[in-house]
Amino acid sequence: MKQGIHPENYRPVVFKDMSNGDMFLSRSTCKTTETVEFEGQEYPVVKLEISSSSHPFYTGKSKLVDTAGRVDKFMSRYAKSRK
Repeated sequence: MKQGIHPENYRPVVFKDMSNGDMFLSRSTCKTTETVEFEGQEYPVVKLEISSSSHPFYTGKSKLVDTAGRVDKFMSRYAKSRK
């Protein structure tokens, strides 16, 4: 690997999915002040709202989110046009 191409603060960082608590270790330049113990060592932690372990596309558990009846309106219009 080429030397001297990475920033000075390129270091191991733990990314934590807040929706299910899963954590994984990667290298990053993200700025963070919090730390967490992961596999017996202390690492900086970046908190994520969603990751591949909780995203419906990757888990296969999709949710139908109905906002103000939009889905119901579409379904009723679609049902009328199919007849």
